[in-house]
This record gives sequence, structure tokens and C-alpha cells, in this order.
Amino acid sequence: MSKTPVTDADLLRWSEALAGIARTGLAFTTNLYERERFEEILKVAADIRVTSGHDDGRFDAEELTAGWLDSVGQGVAGYITPKVSVGAIVGNDRNEILLIQRSDSGVWLYPTGWADVGYSAAEVVVKEVREETGIEVEPLRMVALLDGIQMGARAHPFYVLVFHCRAVGGELHRHPLETREVGWFAEDALPEPLAGAGRWKAIAFRAIRGERFDVVFDRPRSSTWRA
Repeated sequence: MSKTPVTDADLLRWSEALAGIARTGLAFTTNLYERERFEEILKVAADIRVTSGHDDGRFDAEELTAGWLDSVGQGVAGYITPKVSVGAIVGNDRNEILLIQRSDSGVWLYPTGWADVGYSAAEVVVKEVREETGIEVEPLRMVALLDGIQMGARAHPFYVLVFHCRAVGGELHRHPLETREVGWFAEDALPEPLAGAGRWKAIAFRAIRGERFDVVFDRPRSSTWRA
């Protein structure tokens, strides 16, 4: 019987899952024996992550373990969950999409940002698009809810809520720190390099053209831990 090869993405996901279980356990237990076991799990998780190669040698296992231990909270506040990000699929009357070139990586993507406390998800979308591109938008509906790890994210486990928005005003100008360039692009003239287009391009232009479809989300895998 053939076996599915273990990929770097598998190793990263297993590492993050183990680290999350261990940090959550440390947040809730006061038993010394249990704490020692959870700390050992963190060390194993760090070894797995270093082996995955996702950090390009920037950290060793001891540094990762120390960082995870420093992030442990107490009780519910210490329960490890994915972070939340929002994304904006913004179209114009020429069926073009609004894209930004990120300053940190140089890749092109729709406007995105971490969800801020005190804002609804739709309010964060409006704020992020305005800050990153100068364009004012009206969120119309959510079109996708995606898992960042399955999209290839490296830094943090997160979910992204993707909204379809209509441009209602403003003028294009880039954020001086977060973006290199901003612009409107037709479906057959998208810039490169384009981040994760296989996951969102078709959804984005279907929404921009006014097509109706159900919210897209990652379906449960038949084997969660060995996809």
C-alpha cells in the first residue's frame, strides 16, 4: 500500500497544532507534572517546525520554544486560536480588481489586514482598503472564509474573511509603509508575482461580474491530518 509523502506544509501544520495544544494546556493547568509534559510537547513542535524549513533558518528550536513559552496566557485568554484577517475584493465599473503590491514581500494581492478589536469585520475591511489604497468602499457580502495554513501562510495560523466590496469614492494612493504600488487590473492583465491566485482569482472575478454563489470555504478533509 503506497503512502502519501510528508510535505513541508504537513510539518508546519503539525507543528502549529502541537504548539497550540501545548500552550493552551499551559494556560489552564497548575499541575507541575502536566506543565512539564506540555513544555516537552513544545520542544517537539519546535523541532518539527525547524525541520519543515519554513523559517529559512532564521530560528532554531530553542528560540521557537522560548518564544512560544513567553506567549502563554492564563485561562481563556491563553486559549490558542487562529488569528483573524480580512480581505477585500474590490471591483470597479470596468470589472477590474483593486490590488496592492505588499512592501514586505513584493507580491501582489487584494487589500488585507488583521482584524482590530473594537471594529466589526466589515468595518475593518473599509478601514484597510482606505489606508492601503485611498479608495472608499462599501462591503456587499462575504464571499469566502479560508484557512491561512491551507493557503500556504508561514508566520501565523489564521482565518481570512474575504468580502466583495464596491468602490464608492476616493483616489488611488499607496500606504507609505505597507504597499509599494496600488492599481486596478483586468482579469487578463494581472501583475506578477501574484499571491495565492489559485485560491481566490476565480471567486474574485465572479463576484466582480455580479455572479451569485455560495460563500466559499475549506471543506472538511477525509483525513484531517494526512491530506
